[in-house]
Amino acid sequence: MYGAMRSEFPQYKERTGLSVAIAAVGLFFATQASAQTRAVVELFTSQGCSSCPEADRLLGEIAKDPTVVAVSLPIDYWDYLGWKDTLADPKFTARQKAYSKARGDRQVYTPQIVVNGKLHALGSDRAGIEQAIKDSTGKSGVMSVPVKVAVANGQIGISVPDAPAGVHPGEVWISAIAKAMPVSIARGENKGKEVIYHNVVRNWLKVGDWTGKSASWTVPIENLSGQGVDGAVVYVQEGSREKPGAMLGASYATLR
Repeated sequence: MYGAMRSEFPQYKERTGLSVAIAAVGLFFATQASAQTRAVVELFTSQGCSSCPEADRLLGEIAKDPTVVAVSLPIDYWDYLGWKDTLADPKFTARQKAYSKARGDRQVYTPQIVVNGKLHALGSDRAGIEQAIKDSTGKSGVMSVPVKVAVANGQIGISVPDAPAGVHPGEVWISAIAKAMPVSIARGENKGKEVIYHNVVRNWLKVGDWTGKSASWTVPIENLSGQGVDGAVVYVQEGSREKPGAMLGASYATLR
């Protein structure tokens, strides 16, 4: 489960010079959220975890905050308990374990929230999650890089500006998400329940490397295939897939 995560699509070629990218694909950045994102909240959850439904519900509420990008990443290590998670992906299990290894605490559990790539909290603890957002804000360049995303002409345009002083380079990733996925669970600890999973990551790929200089990329929407996909999250993060670091910036875009 500690294996390196691999993109399912080839890395996209970076094109420097925002004006060139806009002219090439006719992008209009009106889809950019008016409020700058202050946090990326990642919920590691499982359909086989009896304490997870409350966290799944809470993530749906948190996702309504326009200053927070909230996603669900269902893991697979509870599948042996009698119900195989229908949304789980071993890449998400690997990501959760990579976070714990990077922090040095090896704490891996469900429901677990990772905030801004740095801190973790119990997924059903609203106060703890908000405290983690506050505690991580402004540290190590966390959420200091505004990421602009636009959708037009079958493309997603991504723009990242020059790095503020003291901020390290990072990787640019895009996640295809399904805003709401109801699942009826027939066996295991949640037998008989229907749980709605919010902003579930269905596809995940690396767009490119951000060197700290202003750059832009375009990604064909057709490459964000996946069940129920109707949104996309773009984020810039320090480190690598094997050792993820601080979230530097993020943005969300509706695809339909």
